[in-house]
Amino acid sequence: MPHGLHQILSTFFDPALILKALPQLLAVGLPNTLLLSVLASAIGITLALLVAVGLLSERRWVRLPCRAYVDILRGLPHILTVYLIGQGLPLAGLAIFGDNTYGYAALAIGLIESAYFAEIFRAGFQGVERGQVEAARSTGMTKFQTMRYIIIPQGARRVLPPLTGQFILVIKATSLVFLLGLTASQREMFAMAQDGAINNANLSPLMAAGLIYLALTIPTTYAINAWDRRLRGGRANRPIGSE
Repeated sequence: MPHGLHQILSTFFDPALILKALPQLLAVGLPNTLLLSVLASAIGITLALLVAVGLLSERRWVRLPCRAYVDILRGLPHILTVYLIGQGLPLAGLAIFGDNTYGYAALAIGLIESAYFAEIFRAGFQGVERGQVEAARSTGMTKFQTMRYIIIPQGARRVLPPLTGQFILVIKATSLVFLLGLTASQREMFAMAQDGAINNANLSPLMAAGLIYLALTIPTTYAINAWDRRLRGGRANRPIGSE
């Protein structure tokens, strides 16, 4: 075996270290990763709905701040946003979660993803047929009622597949929160794998975490694509979000 290939295999794919890392990653890291993903998604979707409605507002003083919110959070490096929330808020005296780093981690990822969720919702809301909106207004519905009873319910159904696809990115984004120094019981997969890599002077534990990420994301991706095709009436294969 060539020396270079042997070095790669021994550094990244040591079977003994991968098998050693997997039980702890599955028992502690995976549940924390999924919990953090769900919490961050809940925060992100809640904020995104409000921002998406603001993006469609006819009032500039509502629309422009929402646009700035989306552009800033999408434009900033995710690592910087995690630091600003996880370390900046306590330094500013806004210790809303006390010493619980987990709360800051969920908030940071939720804010980041809310910008992407907001654009997904905006596209879905704008995809509702204008005729239905005009029909609702002709029956005497106000703009708020039209948004609440017509646009949001129909738009939300349209964006379910891309929203679920974005959840995959949320799962991967949780790997950034190791920067905040979670406690041993709160660590997600990447943080645990990184500790294992440092302790063993070998990157195989990170590959073990990577295998778990793949086991989560690949089946989910295929399931979302199948769901997307069903919602589109069985049309030809298309990636999530394509029209």
